[in-house]
Amino acid sequence: MPYTLKPDEGYDVSIETTKYLSEHVDTGDRWVLNFGPQHPATHTTLRLVLELDGERIARCTPHIGYLHSGFEKLGEHLDYNQYVTIVSRMNYLSPISNDICWHHAVETLFDIDLTPRCKVLRTIMAELGRIQDHLLCLGAAALDLGAFTGFLYGFNPREKIYDICDYIAGQRYHPDWTRVGGAMRDLPDEETFKRMVKNFLHEDLSVALKDLTGLLERNRIFIERTRGIGVISHDDAIACSLTGPLARASGVRRDLRKDEPYLCYANNWDGQGAEAVKFAVPLASEGDVYSRFLVRAEEVRQSVRIIDQLIDNIPGGPIDTFADGKMVKPSKNEVYGSIEGLIQHFELIMSNRGWTPPIAEAYGCNETANGELGYFIVSDGSPRPWRVRTRPPSFINYSTMARLTEGHMLADVVAILGSLNVVAAELDR
Repeated sequence: MPYTLKPDEGYDVSIETTKYLSEHVDTGDRWVLNFGPQHPATHTTLRLVLELDGERIARCTPHIGYLHSGFEKLGEHLDYNQYVTIVSRMNYLSPISNDICWHHAVETLFDIDLTPRCKVLRTIMAELGRIQDHLLCLGAAALDLGAFTGFLYGFNPREKIYDICDYIAGQRYHPDWTRVGGAMRDLPDEETFKRMVKNFLHEDLSVALKDLTGLLERNRIFIERTRGIGVISHDDAIACSLTGPLARASGVRRDLRKDEPYLCYANNWDGQGAEAVKFAVPLASEGDVYSRFLVRAEEVRQSVRIIDQLIDNIPGGPIDTFADGKMVKPSKNEVYGSIEGLIQHFELIMSNRGWTPPIAEAYGCNETANGELGYFIVSDGSPRPWRVRTRPPSFINYSTMARLTEGHMLADVVAILGSLNVVAAELDR
């Protein structure tokens, strides 16, 4: 039965937990437990202050901890290409997704349309980033509840995605691959890239996902620890601004790839009538930890479906957009072979003149593994943003932690927290 505090207990939720306990509550009956940051199930710097009645959680106060600071402020001091190195560090589970989203917002401000080749490659990498993120979350869901083998099933194939990032960008962990209107470089060899992606999807990933879901989806212990735990209803999910797998596990029909399509998720993405990629958006209705696990597992399968539609149909042509307004870096051939390309490269990279964006505001958002990631940019016409604001899904999702845990047992905190898949760098910016 759900645990409910009695009205006559004088429990005032507006007063800080530690202060309230010291002044009003007999600590022999209620006591405070710090869950994290030094706890193997928190994975990061976040901390929960739990007020316990026996092993029942009477109140939960989440703290975001301190991992980084000044991420958004740095956007005022770096240009539109340099800042990609910062946004990728806001999400250390799937950095490539942040790279793509940031430059999507910049290109919205600049009104730049990407080449078909760039759209396809970005879509493939965005879905690989989603898989990369979900695999860690699914594996950690097992690890946090004592199933170490399940964590290995999810974690090991992620190395292949790092290999792909290393191949296209020269960096494994933080690729920083995208640039305004394109990418830092084209594929070194297209056939090698295709082979790496296909081998990962249909050899490493297919086996790992089958083993992981086979181990957990019908496991009695896992089901009893997750089903009916951390429930949030459809209406409450909307009221709390949840997005991504958390919202869809509660029955909220919302996916930016469908509702506000971009890249190859939109029709006519190549300018010649190409149809959007086909995929299904998984939904559940229970809104508990188990539903979030199932939704993420199915999203991995749908990401494979999306990539399969694109990997053998990568268009030719340049990866960078040709912009008359001199907003996109020129290719090396243009830099070394023409005076116009050399001047454009000098102005964007070497001089203080750089970009001349419109004086305007723009918001660009992508459907990433944890939900809607967005960047709001205010431009004053100078080469650097006047203001950058991040809409981080983890911060929104983590704000529901108190609602999800109060009334549950102490042991349930681990399962609930893992189902949120919090990335601490998105909390403290």
